[in-house]
Amino acid sequence: MVAIPGGVFTMGTDEPEIWQDGEGPARRVRLNGFYMDQHEVSNEDFERFVNSSVIFVDDGKIHTKAYPFLMDHPVLHVSWNDAVAFCTWAGKRLPTEAEWEYSCRGGLENRLFPWGNKLQPKGQHYANIWQGVFPSNNTAEDGYKGTAPVTAFPPNGYGLYNIVGNVWEWTSDWWAALVTISPFSLQSYCYRYRCAARSQNTPDSSASNLGFRCAADALPERQ
Repeated sequence: MVAIPGGVFTMGTDEPEIWQDGEGPARRVRLNGFYMDQHEVSNEDFERFVNSSVIFVDDGKIHTKAYPFLMDHPVLHVSWNDAVAFCTWAGKRLPTEAEWEYSCRGGLENRLFPWGNKLQPKGQHYANIWQGVFPSNNTAEDGYKGTAPVTAFPPNGYGLYNIVGNVWEWTSDWWAALVTISPFSLQSYCYRYRCAARSQNTPDSSASNLGFRCAADALPERQ
């Protein structure tokens, strides 16, 4: 896990064309220091949780790796309830939306993305995002047509990998518009990869583009 220093930041946005996601108004939020997983929970991480928990999947174990080359990719199709169960098992918790956005910004203030205001500065790819015409044609110009390994692409200023792009990530808060909470925080589609972008789902729902990472107030014993 990575230590995220406490501080004050501007959360959300005042841009009227994207207020429909409940991002506004921009407001100053103060946070205490906390810890954040360096990367999204991978298939390998989640497999360890399932195999050590009282969870029945066929014979009770996940043992067949149909896609062994994807074990370092983010786990998908996990509900909010699944994510909370994993975090509890690991001695952690889901981050709040404010913690997630603060971590995403990586110490930068008033920037669209974790690295600045341009999605592809100097033509370089900084995240695994949809390339081409959404949703009909993904040209995979960044090297990945689906998910990427959880440590692909450069980390942000706090050392966090894939904090935008790759998958959306659950947070602990329940969705509400025009305030500082939501059930999950994530990523023309370009605006959906901003640090302030957010969306919603029900706690028992999952999706093929939805994963999570954990946070903690102190380093857990289980690493």
